[in-house]
Amino acid sequence: MSLINKIADGVIKASTTYSQDRIDGFKRALKLEEELSNDNAVWALEQMIRNESIASLRKLPLCDDTGIPHILVELGENRSLPEGFIRDIKEGLKQGLDDLPGRPMAVKGNPLERIEQSKGLYDEPSMMLPAPISIDSFDKNNRSYSRDLENQIHIHILLLGGGPEIRSKTYRVYHQHDRKIVINETIDWLKESLKMLGCTPSIPAIGIGRSHYEASHLMLKAMVYGNLNYQSSTENFITIELNKLNIGPMGLKGHTTVLGTFLNIGPQRASGVRIVCARPCCFVEPRISTIKI
Repeated sequence: MSLINKIADGVIKASTTYSQDRIDGFKRALKLEEELSNDNAVWALEQMIRNESIASLRKLPLCDDTGIPHILVELGENRSLPEGFIRDIKEGLKQGLDDLPGRPMAVKGNPLERIEQSKGLYDEPSMMLPAPISIDSFDKNNRSYSRDLENQIHIHILLLGGGPEIRSKTYRVYHQHDRKIVINETIDWLKESLKMLGCTPSIPAIGIGRSHYEASHLMLKAMVYGNLNYQSSTENFITIELNKLNIGPMGLKGHTTVLGTFLNIGPQRASGVRIVCARPCCFVEPRISTIKI
């Protein structure tokens, strides 16, 4: 199968299926809400699980907002990018969005007209261009790293919807040499955004780095490598604090405001601030698939 076709299939997989840890997370939440007799939360979670089952079976989008493609490429030390690699990725994205089909959301016009949205939208889903493509090496500190990756290329496809995006925040935190200050301020941001999200339960994705670009990139990597079945003590702490909000699934109250947390902390510099990017993913996100070549 060509890379174009693999990318197209990856778009459809990301938009229509959950990973096993996500399914496990929903089932754990459903069991908990049943035990606590939170009938509204139980109903909402059952609909979410059913939604994924139908979407996966019939290859239908999990959500009407089919999202903006974000591509993260990880390159093994013994591999180089083949000729036409970026071109084929972009062509595969276009094919996948048309085949899905994605929701037509691309804005027409020159730069200022696109800001105003004064020229309307393209009819073709494929006109939704991807965000700039990221190319990086594999992180040897990641628990999933193995020497086999030195001969591989991984292409991660993320589809990011508008609801979580407009409630995300990337900003500085004065850390005062205390990790608790950074984590607690991030929790406070998320408490405010989750009240406005609507489509809970969320999986907050958090990146902590040295610059706004790096923090955002670390946040995307958190979505790539986060796993609800393997949570760190800090991820568990954030989850517990946010679930005290009692927002519950779809805002209907209950213990499950978030299913878990994906946290990624990168290199830091000698400075009085840490840059944090926090994104309250909605219940259909992260939407992700990975192609390995």
